[in-house]
Amino acid sequence: MMDRNEARRLAHELVSKMTLEEKASQLRFDSPAIPRLGVPAYNWWNEALHGVARAGTATVFPQAIGLAAIFDEDFHEEVAKVISHEARAKYNGQSAHEDRDIYKGLSMWSPNINIFRDPRWGRGHETYGEDPYLTSRLGVRFIKGLQGDGKYLKTAACAKHFAVHSGPEAIRHEFDAVSNPKDMWETYLPAFEAAVKEAGVESVMGAYNRVNGEAACGSKTLLVDILRDKWAFEGHVTSDCWAIRDFHTRHFVTSTAPESAALALKMGCDVNCGNTYLHMMQAYQEGLVTEDDITLSCERMFTSRYLMGLFADDCEYDAIPFTDCDTDEHDALALTAAEKSMVLLRNNGVLPLNADKIRTIAVIGPNANSLPALEGNYNGVSSRYVTFLEGVRAYCKDKGIRVLYSEGCHLFKEKVQGLGLEADRLAEVAMVAEAADVVIACVGLDATLEGEEGDTGNAFASGDKLNLDLPESQQKMLDAVVATGKPLVTVVAVGSALNIPQGDAELLAWYPGQAGGTALAKILFGEVSPSGKLPLTFYHSVDELPEFTDYSMVNRTYRYFTGKPLYPFGYGLSYTTFDVKDCAVDAENGWVTATVANTGCKDGETVVQVYVRDTQSKYEVANTHLAGFARVALKAGEEKQVAVMLDKNAFTVVNDEGERIADGKVYDVYCGLSQPDELSVELLGAAPLKTTVTFE
Repeated sequence: MMDRNEARRLAHELVSKMTLEEKASQLRFDSPAIPRLGVPAYNWWNEALHGVARAGTATVFPQAIGLAAIFDEDFHEEVAKVISHEARAKYNGQSAHEDRDIYKGLSMWSPNINIFRDPRWGRGHETYGEDPYLTSRLGVRFIKGLQGDGKYLKTAACAKHFAVHSGPEAIRHEFDAVSNPKDMWETYLPAFEAAVKEAGVESVMGAYNRVNGEAACGSKTLLVDILRDKWAFEGHVTSDCWAIRDFHTRHFVTSTAPESAALALKMGCDVNCGNTYLHMMQAYQEGLVTEDDITLSCERMFTSRYLMGLFADDCEYDAIPFTDCDTDEHDALALTAAEKSMVLLRNNGVLPLNADKIRTIAVIGPNANSLPALEGNYNGVSSRYVTFLEGVRAYCKDKGIRVLYSEGCHLFKEKVQGLGLEADRLAEVAMVAEAADVVIACVGLDATLEGEEGDTGNAFASGDKLNLDLPESQQKMLDAVVATGKPLVTVVAVGSALNIPQGDAELLAWYPGQAGGTALAKILFGEVSPSGKLPLTFYHSVDELPEFTDYSMVNRTYRYFTGKPLYPFGYGLSYTTFDVKDCAVDAENGWVTATVANTGCKDGETVVQVYVRDTQSKYEVANTHLAGFARVALKAGEEKQVAVMLDKNAFTVVNDEGERIADGKVYDVYCGLSQPDELSVELLGAAPLKTTVTFE
């Protein structure tokens, strides 16, 4: 990797030739060209959440929450490597055509490593779920995959949104997220610390909200005391888009745009997504910032550009051709990702379907033939989409199985046809169900209902969910199918927790990306055994949870929830059975080993999970915490010894002052295929193995 000091030296040399106005201009996300210095225009705003996004054709992988459900660090990095490769392929071609527009650069504003603490949050599907350790591990590997290991950064990753950011969307521009030190350092900050210290992330994005009174993009606590001083972060900081404007229009921590620009810059926010830094020269004239302040941030931005090889003639990535984007190999990886991500939540034996015994299958529902149900948000555009209906139909064609289809209902409106009566597709649903041997109902949401404020059609909640129920239109459709008495499988495209009681089996597909339909068919008919695990808790109702605006972790997520959830974190069924035995804990070297056997008659994959609990400390979480995981693939009848690396903080707790300490001496370590909680044991029929570790 290019030495940062050398990149910093080159940046200093270049920036020293700029006028003050030129330096100030480079702090905007759409940095203009400086022709006299040979500096081309560059747009810092680019997206790569689960594929190169918003820039035309690219491979679309499962949404981030679906990738998290795979519980596989190595695979996660492999996906990120493909994304960065396609980003370079597209950048090389576009820049050669002097297309330097938004979304066509190499500074990728991904991953989103916020904690999905409340199922109502519309942007939760952009994250890796509710657990800080899982989020840290996947975040680190995604960043490494994006940034590469060559002489230059393949792309520059960005850890966002720093910090304590997870809704509500409707009030994010004026909301103050109040968090105590224990929750900050135990839950909200670990993934960002890992991104900086372990992954060497090049960029960090601030959040819209205030955190304990300070606007996040101008927070001395976050950006100076923690990020720069405590963690020694050397990259650049960007604001969220138009977040600095909120300083004086919504948060009222400043009075004018120049004051807002000055506060953000002084606290180390180097680039402004938005237009408030257009007032930077006025801030300078008013004495609110110095030329040295502007120069420092400008040099940080050009340091990143040098690290990406944008002024180099020996960058190893410049030769990547545009044709390396959207390849068969990348499509195959997207298919594998979709297969690994889907979670089987319920099954009374109807799955897998027997192709020899089924002559007619009904595929129904508003998500059955929907591209948005595959895409999630912050997505690219695939040339290879396979909807759920298309995937099932292609599979059934070779088996001589007739496929009947009905949209069934609108995603959320009371009718499909504008001039029709309410529930205008229910008769058709009943007809196709009556004529079929089994019904596959493709239900759920899409990014028009759950997502970012301003991006979604869900205006009544600004992208957040009001409850955990399906829209009423879909509930009525499922009731109509249940009334026919035909076997019913619900396939749920969603990025968060829903409570769907109808059906004989329930398969959580997430937003599975371009190959979602192919993956679904292979799982439904048993060619692939489902192996995804929940990276978040499914609750029965939001009534079980604290207020959405309460950022305390009390009674939130599997670590602190005191009730009995609908489905627990880490849970997922399979078509085969597994057994874990011979567990051994090497606490000194940070490993747990166990033998895992596939005791069923189908090949499959599962996830070995290790949870730890300090039995003595009053600072331990209410339940247990994830301390290690490893995915393993086993043929029917095969067994393997699996080594699970433990979290380096596995045997520590965070006290009320936010300090991580080794407090107790006796720890319970659970190794198995789930949490040790009552519901997981009940649903899976087996408890993790328990070992007690004592430190002298």
